[in-house]
Amino acid sequence: MTQQQTLNNNSNNNVAAIEIKNLYKTFGEDNHVLKGINLTVNKGEDLVILGKSGTGKSITIKCIVGLIKADEGEIKVLGHDITKLNTQELNKIRVKVGFLFQNAALYDSMSVRENLDFTLRRHFDSLTEAEIESEIKDVLESVGLAEAIDKMPSELSGGMRKRIGLARTLILKPEIILYDEPTTGLDTITSKEISELILSIQEERKTSSIIITHDMACAKMTADRIMILKDGVIHAEGTYQELENSEEEWVRSFFI
Repeated sequence: MTQQQTLNNNSNNNVAAIEIKNLYKTFGEDNHVLKGINLTVNKGEDLVILGKSGTGKSITIKCIVGLIKADEGEIKVLGHDITKLNTQELNKIRVKVGFLFQNAALYDSMSVRENLDFTLRRHFDSLTEAEIESEIKDVLESVGLAEAIDKMPSELSGGMRKRIGLARTLILKPEIILYDEPTTGLDTITSKEISELILSIQEERKTSSIIITHDMACAKMTADRIMILKDGVIHAEGTYQELENSEEEWVRSFFI
């Protein structure tokens, strides 16, 4: 079976959602950000990655979708090593991987409806107008913002923008979602609502996720498992409770 044929088949349920081996990334001559990252995300799992600023958390998930090219290593997404795919093959995988950016990355000149419409048409050119309208309304309902369909991004609060950004990700029905600081800049109540939404999406859609966050309340609520990055490698791994009670003071410092 060719690589192209395997891409067109559904992934084997026994295959990990994401598997990274010996991932290295350097910027310039001596800025060695990732120094051999190894991690696995199982199907249906929410993995939280913690680490001090500048340790390469966001770089890691950008490598997963090919937004940044790894220097070395293997990055398997739904069983396919994306470092060996051509552009067409990589785009097929990217449709299955949703990415929620810190700022939601909405098109400011487009209404909520137009943002979602544009995303659908870009990837599915065979949908009818009625099907597009139905998909837009359904996904807005799922993030609790059906009433915002004709609003402009400038009319939305930070929490609403995050929800619409998530809706734009969900409308493609991804198997994997990568969350980059999903609660940054939000108040405590709104942050909790976003964390609850992440959990409900995992439960209802059976997604697998990596969540990059500094928000320990978000980590505690959403994580099935936590990894902590330090000096370009995974330094510690476990459940929230296990790491909170770690014998190592540096690890416990994240949970204070």
